[in-house]
Amino acid sequence: MKQWYETLFENYGMKYDKECFTQGTIGECDFIENEIEYNKNLRILDIGCGTGRHSIELAKRGYSVTGVDLSDSLLKRAKEKAIEQKVNVDFKKADARNLTFKEEFDLVIMLCEGAFPLMETDEMNYQILQNAAKALKQKGKLILTTLNGLFPLFHSVKDFLASQTQEGNATYENISFDLMTFRDHNITYVEDDFGDKKELQCNERYYVPSEIIWLLKSLNFKTIDIYGEKSGAYSRNDMLTTEDFEMLVIAEK
Repeated sequence: MKQWYETLFENYGMKYDKECFTQGTIGECDFIENEIEYNKNLRILDIGCGTGRHSIELAKRGYSVTGVDLSDSLLKRAKEKAIEQKVNVDFKKADARNLTFKEEFDLVIMLCEGAFPLMETDEMNYQILQNAAKALKQKGKLILTTLNGLFPLFHSVKDFLASQTQEGNATYENISFDLMTFRDHNITYVEDDFGDKKELQCNERYYVPSEIIWLLKSLNFKTIDIYGEKSGAYSRNDMLTTEDFEMLVIAEK
């Protein structure tokens, strides 16, 4: 049986690129470049690369990038965009839980819920972090964004998602947050690139900062910094607060 995230991203490449949360690519890549000190010799792995927005932008800037994703539809769109924009990215279909890279990359990025934390169990989410860690060379760096578990303790996820929705984007109903599992359960309604409407039973895992730190320390990351995530404007100056729906995590081996 297909999971909700597999069904969601079938025939969704064009629509995905129009979602409000995908509009900050340039600013996000500016931050990534700064974090790796503009070293064009470094190899980058983009896990859950989607339609390749970060992969393509970084390749345009001269970096060697490999992008992996589970969705044929999103990868097809990514490859089309790379050809249109005349850049070379090594896009591969792969499940983030079963990656085989070993000490091959200087930087791994997992942005905008790229695979992590969409999985149906905590163990599967951990497998993704494990594979990201394995893919990194010694002294490699991981940059990821994930849902901030502090936010639902102080705010309504339902109200936040409603405030972010724009015409033509996905909409959400029956949103509930489980304090025992830190999972948000909802029904998501989307219309795909062919105009077909889908109703999906979704759930996503929110993480509190101490969990992320513990998980990454268990994978031998030496320094772990966590900040508030501002789409399109990542910054080490934004301290994480309960107002941030997502967090920005930067970890080094």
